[in-house]
Amino acid sequence: MRNGIIAMTGAAADLDCGGDPAQLTRLREDLESLEPAQRLQWARDQFGSGFAMTTSFGIQSSVLLHMLSGLPDFESVPVIWVDTGYLPQETYRYAKTLCDRLGLQPDVVQSSVSPARMEALHGRLWETGSDSDLDQYLQLRKVEPLESALDRLAVRCWASGVRSRQTSHRSTMTVLDPIRGRLSLRPLLHWTNRDIFYYMQDHDLPQHPLFDQGYSTVGDWHSSAPDGVDGEGRSTRFGGQRQECGIHVPGVMGDGI
Repeated sequence: MRNGIIAMTGAAADLDCGGDPAQLTRLREDLESLEPAQRLQWARDQFGSGFAMTTSFGIQSSVLLHMLSGLPDFESVPVIWVDTGYLPQETYRYAKTLCDRLGLQPDVVQSSVSPARMEALHGRLWETGSDSDLDQYLQLRKVEPLESALDRLAVRCWASGVRSRQTSHRSTMTVLDPIRGRLSLRPLLHWTNRDIFYYMQDHDLPQHPLFDQGYSTVGDWHSSAPDGVDGEGRSTRFGGQRQECGIHVPGVMGDGI
């Protein structure tokens, strides 16, 4: 134990996502005893340049980004932001506010197919009501850009701010899961909305502008909505058609997701 952080060098460094389930179970048990910031430090120590973080600059993104900014040499950890080209103007402004505040320089990644080209060739895939069209949209705009960035950066483990209470799929997650050939770390997995609120308050973190308009989650402008009688949280995404964007699910879109 070093400053409360478990020493597992070798245990994770040599972990194969398709390897020993017992080894992965032991790592999960050890990580459960750590605070979220310690989990980030553990991953940074274990994977070095092979560790990265993803962010959406959404409603609750400031918490994990703030924790990262408190780590020594945090600038060496890539922060990957998938810009779909359809984010609300408020999100772009909020991202600049947070980056200026925390000293972050995100690695902004986008699809190789521009929004205009996609719409010309395939139409507005998000609004047809077809699951296959929505799969194609999410694959083009979110999953493929992220996977390309993870490949380019040789990432073996990446952290995100997903939480177990957000969707039924996320309720089945553990703090460390294999996903598409890499490990996914969820430092905030068991945090509640109350935990998020008080952390932001205690550290005087700025709130996303759309929060005051009733949004508890924000993605693309066309598929996000404020909480209301028809739903709240991620049940408002894509008109209720889909809660997950594909980034946090195994496999690729179209493989039974």
